[in-house]
Amino acid sequence: MTSGAPASETIAAPAALLPQELDLARLIVSVLSLEVAPEEIAPEAPLFNQGLGLDSIDALEIALAVSKTYDVKLRSDDERNHRIFASLRSLSAYIETHRAR
Repeated sequence: MTSGAPASETIAAPAALLPQELDLARLIVSVLSLEVAPEEIAPEAPLFNQGLGLDSIDALEIALAVSKTYDVKLRSDDERNHRIFASLRSLSAYIETHRAR
């Protein structure tokens, strides 16, 4: 698994995490065994490359966990993936709008 970027790069945050973002951050940290506290993930920070430094394998693992946890399907061939996975906030918003209730 990936260890992610150093915590100093992911701490940012005048913007506080919304409750659903914190739940998602906890899921991501758990699934990927990241060495960062969920509360330290800035909601607008990039998930890939800079920010948390995740890669395509991480995206697949996140998509599987999101599918199981929230019953939201994320497809690898979706042309919107770069926007959906842009940040914790964008992924959380996508989940909230597509979640089976």
